[in-house]
Amino acid sequence: MLRIEKASDGNTTTLWLIGRIQSTDIGSIRDQMDDDSVHVFFDLSEVTLVSVEVIRFLSDCEDEGVVLSHCPPFVREWILRERDERSRPRVPDGT
Repeated sequence: MLRIEKASDGNTTTLWLIGRIQSTDIGSIRDQMDDDSVHVFFDLSEVTLVSVEVIRFLSDCEDEGVVLSHCPPFVREWILRERDERSRPRVPDGT
């Protein structure tokens, strides 16, 4: 189960993502993100479990400028592996 806590000062928005993040939570996280005029930080210090869809979402958010602070090592490593996998050229036979 995911709990989201939010703090915003008009220039930055910090979302503390606490607990287990599932793909069904991505919409709720997006709903908490303010408009494009503020810097968004995700504090991931209390994340305990994620799915591959969440890893891809976090990677995409980071690519869009969201800062992933206190990112657990297992999450960071998975993001890096997913990025590496995405960047590899695909061979026609599917390997």
